[in-house]
Amino acid sequence: MREALRLAKRAKGETSPNPLVGAVLVRRGRIIGRGWHRRAGLAHAEVNAIEDAVKNGHSTRGATLYVTLEPCSTTGRTPPCTQAIVDAGIDRVVVAATDPNPSHAGRAFQKLRRNGLTVEHGLLADRATEMNAVFNHWITTGLPWVTVKAAMTLDGKIATASGESKWITGPLARREGMKLRHVADAIVVGVNTILADDPSLTVRDVRRPKAEWRGPELRRIVLDPRARIPLDARALNDELASATTVVVSADAPAKRLAKLKTRCEVMTCRLAKRGFSLRPLLRRLAKQGVTSLLVEGGGETNAAFVEAGLVDQVAFFYAPKILGGRDARTGVAGEGLPLAAGLALEKIRWRNLGPDLMLTARVARA
Repeated sequence: MREALRLAKRAKGETSPNPLVGAVLVRRGRIIGRGWHRRAGLAHAEVNAIEDAVKNGHSTRGATLYVTLEPCSTTGRTPPCTQAIVDAGIDRVVVAATDPNPSHAGRAFQKLRRNGLTVEHGLLADRATEMNAVFNHWITTGLPWVTVKAAMTLDGKIATASGESKWITGPLARREGMKLRHVADAIVVGVNTILADDPSLTVRDVRRPKAEWRGPELRRIVLDPRARIPLDARALNDELASATTVVVSADAPAKRLAKLKTRCEVMTCRLAKRGFSLRPLLRRLAKQGVTSLLVEGGGETNAAFVEAGLVDQVAFFYAPKILGGRDARTGVAGEGLPLAAGLALEKIRWRNLGPDLMLTARVARA
């Protein structure tokens, strides 16, 4: 099962909106097949493991299949894996985690047992569940997993009062930031970030799988109530412009919207007291297959997600610098939360990245 978990992680950042899954086929105490799910729409891990065994001249009859997630029992983009397992003559299936979808959980076990297979589940379930925390959250809540990312000085500043911010952290920290983009479905920024920096918002310096099974490109989402984004902004004019969505309010000027719609997707969202009503927006994105969001849009945008209670994880990079300045920009701005309501963090991890520090942590849920 540890080998199956290792295989599953090979496709990290490539399988959305599907989970990470690995499978290992064993016969007479020997591994005869390995497989993992590489991308949505391609064969699942179990089928790949079976095909790997057959390709190498092994019989799958009487074998044991170790798989990190309950096999699918319904037809989607691919046929149900339960039928492929039965057809392969496999005798025993050992599963780590049960399907998190309440309407599917346990159905595969029932079908396999009805066909005479021995089924066991729960082996290394905690590790398998943690590996798919993003997918499980999306399935069970109908919301994307939200990570807020910021690079700041030790006193919490992401830019000077004049907006100077390149570069607060060093190359190792910036590369880790790219890895966060790689595993996210979409990146969210506020329009002020576009106006100040005109960022490319792409994934760079990250090794990716070969093109024939590489997952979708990162989607760029710009929160822009009045449609102020310049028409010559990089995100509207590069080869990935079709992956850019500008979220506007009903008050955005019609002429601006007409021009924007020739360059990118435009989505209308209602406004709340301060900025967009984010929860309905996230539910809409989740229905479009966005399982995870990386928010790195400046202090006000970061604060909007924090104050709305929509943050699941933080990734903060700290440089050994102090900027000071009452008007310097902070990583999380907004109105702020009362002390008792501040985000409590758990599963805290610190890493050294050259002179910089990286903090990753989950938001503790009551």
